[in-house]
Amino acid sequence: MTHEPNRPLRKRITRRLFGSWLAGTATVLVIIAVAFATPSIYYERSGHACASCHEIWQPYTDWHSSTHRNVACSSCHGDVLTLNAGFHLKNMGRVITHLRGKTPEKPKLKNADVLAMTTRCQSCHQQEFAAWRSSRHSTTYSDIFLNTAQNQKQQINDDCLRCHAMHFEGGIRDLVTPVDIHGPWRLKNAELTQQAVVPCLACHQLHHEGVPLQKSEPNGASTGPQQEITRPSLAFLDRREFDYIAVADLPLPVMLDRSRIVAMSHDQRQALCYQCHAPVATREVYSGDDRTPIGVHEGLSCFSCHQQHGQQTRASCDNCHTQHLDCRLDVEKMDTTFKDNASKHNIHSVKCLDCHQRGIPKRKQTLSAFAR
Repeated sequence: MTHEPNRPLRKRITRRLFGSWLAGTATVLVIIAVAFATPSIYYERSGHACASCHEIWQPYTDWHSSTHRNVACSSCHGDVLTLNAGFHLKNMGRVITHLRGKTPEKPKLKNADVLAMTTRCQSCHQQEFAAWRSSRHSTTYSDIFLNTAQNQKQQINDDCLRCHAMHFEGGIRDLVTPVDIHGPWRLKNAELTQQAVVPCLACHQLHHEGVPLQKSEPNGASTGPQQEITRPSLAFLDRREFDYIAVADLPLPVMLDRSRIVAMSHDQRQALCYQCHAPVATREVYSGDDRTPIGVHEGLSCFSCHQQHGQQTRASCDNCHTQHLDCRLDVEKMDTTFKDNASKHNIHSVKCLDCHQRGIPKRKQTLSAFAR
């Protein structure tokens, strides 16, 4: 029988290793428990637990009086059952930050959080999301910032972020390289390539005060003046202050056609459009990115022709030029940009004299279909 003089020593080493393993495992389990328990406590109590202690009380209070007051925090921000591990690690990081006493004065959504919330909007607003997804407003980072023709014509700069990627943290040099007109260009974060640069939160402030959207009264539909035109959530995000300006507080510009003041629609929703589709400092119509209508369409709102989320204009002519009009002209077949993008007669500025250069003919005196 062989004698093993080091057997007691080996046992002690094994016990110590096993004890260290147990301690390490317990530590990991505690960290995981904290990571998962923190969002669980927060969301199960509708945010009250966290709001009672630190800076999130303001958005929490705003949410209680917003149009989304009946939507749980977890529906937009995620919860304990969220499968994204990064989500839980980020929450754990927030806990550690607060334990160190480094709480921010104002909570801010990161760009990644905004992009994640965009897809969550779809669960309730399916029709609006589908319209937005099919529109040019869902254009991606690569479409905008890696556009060779545009980048060679005009050097990309920080002002691009005012409307495109307004939630992005940092400046243009943190997003694209090189910043010149030569290229080739690439995004520093390749994960943004197919992400939308104008997400839902670019134009909607979800915690803004307002009442939830409701059906018409049971005893009948509301009369026209009582019907809602704009939702309270409509707002523009000022990326300099990282705060929203409600559409009611945004100004409608006084536009000029040379020295003449252009007649403008009183539709306040246009004020949001003008934040990005803006003229140059002279306020001349169709300068810069402006699309203010003049000519035969002067005074019309943007939304007279453009659908709210999809921007489609296919059915817009029928809103005014119906088949029972006396003139009986099919305006959709006229030589304008509505029919052909190459037309010299832009739909935003077309005038009667553009086609009737010898003078506008008198309308034929015919009886309407209702008078016959």
